[in-house]
Amino acid sequence: MAKVTTTLAVANQKGGVAKTTTVASLGAALAELSQRVLLVDLDPQGCLTFSLGIDPEELDVTVADVLLGSQPADEAIVVVDEGMHLLPANITLAEAEQTLIGRTGREQRLRVALAKVADDYDWILIDCPPTLGVLTVGALTAATGVLIPLHAETLAHRGVGQLLDTIHDVRRSINSSLEIVGVLPTMYDGRTTHGRAVLEAIRETYELRVLEPAIPKSIRFAEAPAIGRSVLGTSSRHKGAEAYRQVAASLLA
Repeated sequence: MAKVTTTLAVANQKGGVAKTTTVASLGAALAELSQRVLLVDLDPQGCLTFSLGIDPEELDVTVADVLLGSQPADEAIVVVDEGMHLLPANITLAEAEQTLIGRTGREQRLRVALAKVADDYDWILIDCPPTLGVLTVGALTAATGVLIPLHAETLAHRGVGQLLDTIHDVRRSINSSLEIVGVLPTMYDGRTTHGRAVLEAIRETYELRVLEPAIPKSIRFAEAPAIGRSVLGTSSRHKGAEAYRQVAASLLA
């Protein structure tokens, strides 16, 4: 029986919740477990691309070309450190997004493009932009599951309901098999009653699985992109790196 590729959209329309950090770190953790991993940068800011040591401005072919149909995905994919592959992005994705609004089948374009390379990977992780527009809907259409990183503080979870509405719309109209893998608490300080209360509120309000362990708050996550690697590559034994390893193991299990 052929192995099925798991495609996760890492999504939250709120910025600053560690989506990019989660994609890079979780990808590296899965690669350590001998998984074949493709990361997809679907944010016009190209933060994932930069974080993995690639200068977005020096790229000739990106995910924008793939979405517009001028290049196949395998022409844009690059190899990065820590045993991963990357479908990179830069600011040209912003123009491509506007062009896609007027194109037929825009929601299906990423799914179709990734289907042509999916057999080469066990996991495809998509770093979604901090919006609920065309690019995020395309990611949800291509995905088998959604992972929601969430800063464990009160205001951060107020937009979760809107994201869930978008997920349900995609399920009804485009991708009926899309599953919500769960919420991943990030920048978490377990010493405070506030942090623990926010997690409990998420469980009760949205009835979502909360993945464990929560990812701790640490300056190590901010330092890693400057070196062009994930926190597993720069601070291998740090508690944040270990937390992502445990989350990766739980997803495999």
